[in-house]
Amino acid sequence: MTSKIRFISLLMGCLLLLCPLAVQAQEQDNQKSPQPPVNHAQAIALIDVTSGRILYEHHGNEELPIASLTKIMTAIVAIEQGKLSDKVKVGRASYGKEGSSIYLHLGEEMTLENMLYGLMLRSGNDAASAIAEHVGGSEDGFVRLMNEKASLLGLAHSQFQNPHGLDAKNHYSSAIDLAKLTAYAMHNPNFKEIVKTPVKQAPNPNDPWDYKWINKNKMLRFYEGADGVKTGFTKIARRCLVSSATRNGQQLVVVTINDGDDWNDHRKLLDYGFAHFPLVEIIKRGQTLQSGIVAGTGFKYALTPEESKQIGKNLVLQDENEVSFGKRGELHILIDQHPIGKIPVYKRGSIPPLSKQYQQVYSTGGLQPDWFTSFQQALRSLLFSGIRGRSRFG
Repeated sequence: MTSKIRFISLLMGCLLLLCPLAVQAQEQDNQKSPQPPVNHAQAIALIDVTSGRILYEHHGNEELPIASLTKIMTAIVAIEQGKLSDKVKVGRASYGKEGSSIYLHLGEEMTLENMLYGLMLRSGNDAASAIAEHVGGSEDGFVRLMNEKASLLGLAHSQFQNPHGLDAKNHYSSAIDLAKLTAYAMHNPNFKEIVKTPVKQAPNPNDPWDYKWINKNKMLRFYEGADGVKTGFTKIARRCLVSSATRNGQQLVVVTINDGDDWNDHRKLLDYGFAHFPLVEIIKRGQTLQSGIVAGTGFKYALTPEESKQIGKNLVLQDENEVSFGKRGELHILIDQHPIGKIPVYKRGSIPPLSKQYQQVYSTGGLQPDWFTSFQQALRSLLFSGIRGRSRFG
């Protein structure tokens, strides 16, 4: 019996000695993975716009009703497929649309550009339907464009049934899909300008005063650096919000779905992202990688300080006889041996010009592997199609 007691005492002593080591290991692990703030959302995604990295998500792929966050897709499809100076005529299907409205009159005409301001600042459902009929030929035709765009961008958890977001069967998206979509849209200068506008005035043909639309997004007034994006609410979807902010040259986007304290949660999540995942320039365009070989594009990525120490690079060169237009291969960039992106490399003096903004953004490879290919496909679509140019529902 005495020997058993001695053995148990020895074992307990060993466990006590190991406890500080376990606590220390846990503390080190917490330092490597910064803990996000407490929040109240059913689903969340936080993304770095430049690199496309998802910095935090909670139930990020859950397919949920998204209310007026739908209008992010409506706006970017209309901007890409329409002409901003075109006059949009309000038809019977748009006039008096239920839910939030900018109170358009039957037969009224307004430029597509101004209609988009009414769509995004005041969440006009009448504007959404009018835009859809004008750009898509019909609402159904426009919805097809929305779903084609979702497919092109690799948004596997999104399906659209209308351009406004009123509750409908099989109309849904996810927090991560909306984060990816918004990061994509924020590279479009027209979209970016619209969603950051606090107040917009537009000609009103029916009254002696102009329309005046005040942006519903309170983050523009309450958060330093806020520059978008969209509010939403229905009885089924509850409160939904996408917000963006830029600080020190870095832009972040937060998505929350069904969050009763969204304004405060977005402040905390944006602060968390800026504090723990600064945007780091890993490679500069034209940087020499080895004798006669230079980087074809730059590469930036949102990284924790610990991850910055784990960056690796792998230069993969083609045989010089296989070189076309001076391209010699690719530089693969890794964190702790895991790939995060790749960029083309060229013979010195052979780097092609980057004349298009979308090309500058999406040719960097600074996107996570699972959706980088989809963005490249979207880029090709953009370059060839061209860029012309409290209510129930929020």
